[in-house]
Amino acid sequence: MVNLNKIKQARENISKIINETPLMTSESISSEVGNQIFFKCEHLQKTGSFKIRGASNKIINEASKGARSIVAASSGNHGQAVSYIARKLGLTPTIVVPANVAACKQKGIRAYHGNIEFCGESSEERLGRAKQISKEENAPYVPPYDDPLIMAGQGTIGLEILEQLDSVDEVYVPIGGGGLISGVATAIKEIKPHVRIIGVEPKLANDTYLSILKGERVNIGGSTTIADGLRTATPGELTFPIIQKYVDEIVLVDEEEIKTAFTIVLTRMKQVIETSAAVAVAAAMTREAEGKKIVALCSGGNVDTSVVSSILG
Repeated sequence: MVNLNKIKQARENISKIINETPLMTSESISSEVGNQIFFKCEHLQKTGSFKIRGASNKIINEASKGARSIVAASSGNHGQAVSYIARKLGLTPTIVVPANVAACKQKGIRAYHGNIEFCGESSEERLGRAKQISKEENAPYVPPYDDPLIMAGQGTIGLEILEQLDSVDEVYVPIGGGGLISGVATAIKEIKPHVRIIGVEPKLANDTYLSILKGERVNIGGSTTIADGLRTATPGELTFPIIQKYVDEIVLVDEEEIKTAFTIVLTRMKQVIETSAAVAVAAAMTREAEGKKIVALCSGGNVDTSVVSSILG
């Protein structure tokens, strides 16, 4: 489905669209936790998240086959990315979002001229509706994670990490549907198998953690975690086997740990990341002190000001 060659091809496909995001560090944070922590800054990516990588790779492929319109389901970031690249290539995007979509993400989709349809609050509801529209309008469906081209695009982050930090020991990656960690893990493990890949989920959205324990995909239903981009009910059908193959461990963080990590990144580093990105930081900061070089993948930065004020308040 996805391998190192396909990830390298994706990098060529999207090189003129995406930004190569920086790898930042904080001496004070690293000193406190006893490991050197680096932050892969996908919150500084175009459209404010890593999602532009996979979306670009997928939609470029569909455009080459003559597509005129595109349909996607998203809690926000994927929808912004799809809208951006679709309009850039002259395609009409329709994005199915949850009724409780974050205001900033809804505004972002509209700013990139995406057509919005609201549907339910669960990932299953919006995914089903997007697939229905795709069939009715004969428009290609762009999955948020469960697609080889999407995963290959996200995997380009793994290539950048290895180039930016040759001696990395561990990489912490947020898990929603699993597209991000599947691509990143494939890229890193197929180049440097000794690098440990740690997946991170909120305790309130632990579907992948439970699925790994059971050895099959588990559906947990809805979630109320503050990490709104990680409220997936079940791992992807295509992503789960890759997670089983390449991810060394999955750790869980609670809501207070997520808020603390968000606050530390904001106040110490002056960077605004999403609560979904803060899960990786939270896990990295609570790792046992061993002088390791650790990367926390900050997946996005599209966060409502109301969330910022509620956390800081």
